[in-house]
Amino acid sequence: MTGDQIFLFGLFGVAFVLFVWDKVRYDLVAFAALLIAVVAGHIEPESAFEGFGHPAVVIIALVLIVSRGLVNSGAVERIARLVVAPDRALPAHIGVMAVVGAALSAVINNVAALALLMPLDLEAAAKAKRAAALTLMPLSFATILGGMITLIGTPPNIVIAQYRARALGEPFSMFDFAPVGLAVSVVGIAFVALVGWRLIPSRARPAPLASGEDAGLYVAEARVKDGSKSIDMAVRDLYPLANDNDIAIVGLVRRGNRLPGFSRNETLAKGDFLVLEGDPKSIETFMGAAELDFSGSEKHEGGVAGPSLTLVEAIVPDGSRMVGRSAMDLRLQYRHGVTLLGVSRKGKRFRERVRKLKIEPGDVLLLLGAAERIAEIASWLKVLPLAEGQTRMLQRGKATMAIGAFAAAIAAAVFGLVTLDIALGIVVVAYVLMGLLNGTEVYEAVDWRVIVLLGSLIPLGQALEESGGTKLIAETIVANTHGAPIWVVLAVLMIITMTLSDFLNNVATTLIAAPIGVGVAQSFGVNPDPFLIGVAVAASCAFLTPIGHKNNTIIMGPGGYAFGDYWRMGIFLEILVLVVAIPTILFVWPL
Repeated sequence: MTGDQIFLFGLFGVAFVLFVWDKVRYDLVAFAALLIAVVAGHIEPESAFEGFGHPAVVIIALVLIVSRGLVNSGAVERIARLVVAPDRALPAHIGVMAVVGAALSAVINNVAALALLMPLDLEAAAKAKRAAALTLMPLSFATILGGMITLIGTPPNIVIAQYRARALGEPFSMFDFAPVGLAVSVVGIAFVALVGWRLIPSRARPAPLASGEDAGLYVAEARVKDGSKSIDMAVRDLYPLANDNDIAIVGLVRRGNRLPGFSRNETLAKGDFLVLEGDPKSIETFMGAAELDFSGSEKHEGGVAGPSLTLVEAIVPDGSRMVGRSAMDLRLQYRHGVTLLGVSRKGKRFRERVRKLKIEPGDVLLLLGAAERIAEIASWLKVLPLAEGQTRMLQRGKATMAIGAFAAAIAAAVFGLVTLDIALGIVVVAYVLMGLLNGTEVYEAVDWRVIVLLGSLIPLGQALEESGGTKLIAETIVANTHGAPIWVVLAVLMIITMTLSDFLNNVATTLIAAPIGVGVAQSFGVNPDPFLIGVAVAASCAFLTPIGHKNNTIIMGPGGYAFGDYWRMGIFLEILVLVVAIPTILFVWPL
């Protein structure tokens, strides 16, 4: 072993220990390791930051941004809402949610897919009066499995594709991962739906979702807009939809006057206002499903390039400019471009129109407008925005355009008209022009810790490869599997990669394992593609711990899981992945 190899192995070893220790942010650890390697002379200074311009880094960032735009358009929600039914038998519910989660993860980032579906799963669990722990882990695992199906579903696939371009001259295409990914996903989903959920400890319980019966409930008004499907419907006909979204319809406003009672038999007409009671997200979702608008929506219109809007909850303290005054008094909508959509007042209902209601200290306001505009108005009104009280207004009317732009970009990349990074970049620009994303959201959508991690580890991985370190590891694997069938060698490589991925970031694992896989294939004189696909699959299989994949971390709190709960189902799932993936890989990618 050379001095260069000893230094780099030692540096990686220290970095991996710090990754697992998790007391220092992994991006800072990776960046520090990069600088140490540069100062020590193992990486040329002019090459130190080339990783940040690597196509894999760019593609991962763009996928995250595009995923946010698709969610903002309501396209993803439209699909998800169709499949949520709390009265389904538990295995059927898990199966349906898992299939949807896997399908979404194939076309958007798997973290984004889970973030969208988890609230729906928690809602279904609450309505069915069952522990969310029974369904959240299967959902998380399904989204991880689904990400393996396409190039853009999960970062390891992107990293592997770009490594193949450097090592073999051509990257993997969009659907090269599909045969193996589909086989693994189908079998994995069947397992978690039929057997896996039964292995989750019965002590696991969901975290509390609300602190009180009336916590977070607002009285708001929603306008029946032109062309709405609610026109000519009786108010009572919307009760089932309202119930599905945990909304109460408590009144009707017509020609500026609140009608007596609940007006359940009144027929809705254009320009009527339904008086709703519920939490912000439920109000927003119901308005989308019933094709309703908020009061003063025309003030927020901007055509295709209209602003992206946000609901913000804000507390009214003593001394606020709102105390004793109404939104109409302050002309919030017409002078400031912000709408008072709803008011929460200690669980009380009131007869006044929302915009005419005199605000009292302690009220919680539901404000709607562009995020940057609301921040200014909140300061002027002297109200206190809640840190966790933001709800994105989906622009459901732009869903078709959003899907069309995304599909066109993918098609252009598949047919070789443009590279994938350029295609996704064009989609990002299109979404900004459509108003689905603003400048702030473009940057907020990116997980910069992953970007720094990847940008730092790419030069380090290349240095280890150039020093002969990865070849040394490959030769060790070959030596210890001498005389064994090639599928055994592939299995050993995948088991090592899986084990690393359960404790390390999957991107870091991929960057180390990819050149090892190529080295092993070259030692045997066989096609390296099966080994690269095997690394991609194994690096995505982080089912044993809550730290191996971000999705597992996200569900830990809401599901009430302990660190040791994951392996009970995860160990069998990883074994099943190996059993299915290895023969499928060798069939699809012959040696």
